[in-house]
Amino acid sequence: MFERFTDRARRVIVLAQSEARSLHHNYIGTEHLLLGLVKESDGVAAKALSLHGVNPEGVRQQIVAMIGEGTASEDGHIPFTPHARQVLELSLREALQLGHNYIGTEHILLGLIREGEGVGPQVLAKMDVDLSELRSTVIKLIRGNNEDQSQEEKDRAALAGGVTPKAQQTGSTLLNQFGRNLTALAAEGKLDPVVGRSTEILRVMTVLSRRTKNNPVLIGDPGVGKTAVVEGLAQKIVNQDVPETLKGKQIYTLDLGSVVSGTRYRGDFEEKLKKVVKEVQTRGNIILFIDEIHQIVGAGSSEGGSMGAGDLLKPALARGELQTIGATTTDEYRKYIEKDAALERRFQPIDVKEPSVADTVEILQGLKSRYENHHRVSYTNAALQAAAELSARYIQDRKLPDKAIDMIDEAGARLRIRRLTAPPELKQLDKELAEVQAKKQKAVEAQDFETAADLRDREDKLTKQRKEKEESWRKGEDNQEMVVTDQIIAEVVSDATGIPVNKLTEQEAHKLMNMEKVLHERVIGQDEAISAISRSIRRARVGLKDPNRPTGSFIFAGPTGVGKTELAKALAQFLFNDENALIRVDMSEFGEKYSASRLFGAPPGYVGYDEGGELTEKVRRRPFSVILFDEIEKAHPDIFNSLLQVLDDGRLTDGQGRTVDFKNTIIIMTTNIGTVNITQSQNTGFALQNSVERDYRNMRAQVVTDLKQNFRPEFLNRLDDIIVFQQLSKDQVRQIVDLQIEGLNKRMFARNMAVELTDAAKDLLTTRGFDPAMGARPLRRVIQSDIEDAISERILMEDLHDREAVLVGVDGQGDAADFTFTGQPLNEDEKSAIEKANEQPEKTLDIISVDPPKNAEDSNNSGSSQNSDDSSSQSDAQPRTVDDGPAQQPANSSDEAGSQQADGSQNEDGQSGHGADSSSDGDVSSL
Repeated sequence: MFERFTDRARRVIVLAQSEARSLHHNYIGTEHLLLGLVKESDGVAAKALSLHGVNPEGVRQQIVAMIGEGTASEDGHIPFTPHARQVLELSLREALQLGHNYIGTEHILLGLIREGEGVGPQVLAKMDVDLSELRSTVIKLIRGNNEDQSQEEKDRAALAGGVTPKAQQTGSTLLNQFGRNLTALAAEGKLDPVVGRSTEILRVMTVLSRRTKNNPVLIGDPGVGKTAVVEGLAQKIVNQDVPETLKGKQIYTLDLGSVVSGTRYRGDFEEKLKKVVKEVQTRGNIILFIDEIHQIVGAGSSEGGSMGAGDLLKPALARGELQTIGATTTDEYRKYIEKDAALERRFQPIDVKEPSVADTVEILQGLKSRYENHHRVSYTNAALQAAAELSARYIQDRKLPDKAIDMIDEAGARLRIRRLTAPPELKQLDKELAEVQAKKQKAVEAQDFETAADLRDREDKLTKQRKEKEESWRKGEDNQEMVVTDQIIAEVVSDATGIPVNKLTEQEAHKLMNMEKVLHERVIGQDEAISAISRSIRRARVGLKDPNRPTGSFIFAGPTGVGKTELAKALAQFLFNDENALIRVDMSEFGEKYSASRLFGAPPGYVGYDEGGELTEKVRRRPFSVILFDEIEKAHPDIFNSLLQVLDDGRLTDGQGRTVDFKNTIIIMTTNIGTVNITQSQNTGFALQNSVERDYRNMRAQVVTDLKQNFRPEFLNRLDDIIVFQQLSKDQVRQIVDLQIEGLNKRMFARNMAVELTDAAKDLLTTRGFDPAMGARPLRRVIQSDIEDAISERILMEDLHDREAVLVGVDGQGDAADFTFTGQPLNEDEKSAIEKANEQPEKTLDIISVDPPKNAEDSNNSGSSQNSDDSSSQSDAQPRTVDDGPAQQPANSSDEAGSQQADGSQNEDGQSGHGADSSSDGDVSSL
């Protein structure tokens, strides 16, 4: 409805709404529109009404006398009455009849006069205003026949740029319709103060004062303050702090979108733009500010051959009849303006650099009062410093000072919302009051008037209590000073980025100090790896890490099935309580040179250029995450070259030229290099302690040697640590058995059953399920074939029943040993666990995968105990559940072959509590 309304006409609507609220009316009528017209003192309508003796106080008194004040709340949406809507529709007709393609305050007043039936016209009649004479006055003012202007208005016009009545007569209607007068806004104090841009403003004034090529164009990244430079110039013009050549100038913005809109036929756009240029030439003191000036190239042109805005402006710019200030970004200037040499030579580029953190703090100090008045809060100096520093450090895809200003604005809004939230006591009184009113209504309907009278007294008492409570709350809210501190700023930055930059709480500090213990609940053994990871996380969280490098970068090397990949998952779960924070890249899919573009984005001209890289896009969306490069040795060498700057500088440039921040990521790379030929000690059974230690030392030396042969020194030297995982011991495999059985119990609980294993049964599982070459991966298959299958058959044969616990024992010794299964009553702990499991809904988790497997073999054969040529691996398509008992999974899935987590989920490395990593036999990319 309001597309064609001028800024002043829009302000009339806002003022009308404000007046309706102040009068407690739940509608906007013609009387409120009249009040808005009178209060918008700079409009033509207000001038016409003042000539007939109409003022805001008189109109308000007449409205109160005629219809009184209402009782509606000041909150909520206020609709227009039918009469008011008709006035707005008639204003469009009046504008069209006068040949205007905009709607100003004068047209709204003419529409109100023509409507004639609402309260507004009646108010005018009460004030002895002849509507016909008022209409004539408006028409005269529109046509410029009114020469009267007060000295105060002349002074104000001179201050805003020296606009004389004659200049107004020649018309500023088009400029007002398609833009804003920045000098007038500066004179009224409606522009924010400009701090720290004196150099750029001086450069603009210098270019504007040149004889030729005096059209500056401000070039800089979005958010650095290009528009603020122009607003600063407007304020200097108002303050007479400019050279003589610029005194009396007016700066108008030109909205090309408004000029183009409504130009349906060929020639419409050219005609409108030529009128604007003619008005600028006629007045002679106008400087046009065109934001996003690159849009003039091709704007308004069509296939029919009509000229674009750039072609229309070139002659006027060449003759010096049109003076403009442009603003655009470096990329858009290069893409659009520089390609048109004839247009480019008319402009003088001025670079607007991003301010430093110190300059940003000064800018925030200058803007502080505006935001304090708006949010009714106060900002500490530490909060402003934190907004500049934290936004500069953690928000990399935007520029200062814009992102810092957004932080203090959101912090003020957050604090304001907290204060405006009603206390629980008030909400409880509202609830009780509603209940009493409902009971009273039922009593009246039942003609139980005695009860209704008691409830009425109760209602009056509650109403009084509520009023007192609300007054007390409002009074306390008004008297309470709300202060935005650096901690609140940190919370806002944390919410915006997902990076924990707020101060450490005691609970979080305790959690970090016990990080090793928590990770050991999922990953058995591997003390060195867990300790290294924990140290890097603690170092980053207290702010001591190198701010220009990733939080941590590691190579996890070791034999298959020992927990390399599982540790990465456990870390993501620890940090974010969500394994979705793990960004996983299966490097076996990036073995070709061209595949690097999938990770970082295709170069210009290639398919997928606009889509960005699969890795870079995920990190841009979630800058605080764990990145797992699985089987790093299988990637193409060109990918390692791209990772060099990630490991050293914590940043990467994608195919579109955007810098992606990796400074808050933890980079983990897994590999089997140097461990392929490592086998168990020649001792039968499990190796002796000295043999295990000797094998580990040999394996570590072999791993380091092979890594140096496969990776360049500059790549290895950028890593924080190379961690070689140890082979599992008998005791560690026994712990994995316990965790796997706990996972089986989760599924048994869903059938109202439980399973218990004797020590002998656990020992037998440990012996059968451990293969030194495959780690813990075969354990899950043994549990499935020897335990789960046997229990399933006995349930079907009704040897085992619901509400029973299955006791698994061992009969026989050595190779002749076999498992036995006996049903027995559930104990109390098992009963409560079953009830709890059946109460909770099942949840599934998926790992973020950079690229899904292309065929079944990619996703199905990685986790089994077999090598890559083993054809018996099965599908891993079943969902994994947490806490609520997972769905039954195949034996050979990569997440189950070794072990199962205590909560019932199976990890992709085959162990849960411990976790086996993906190895050369493949791996899945999602659960």
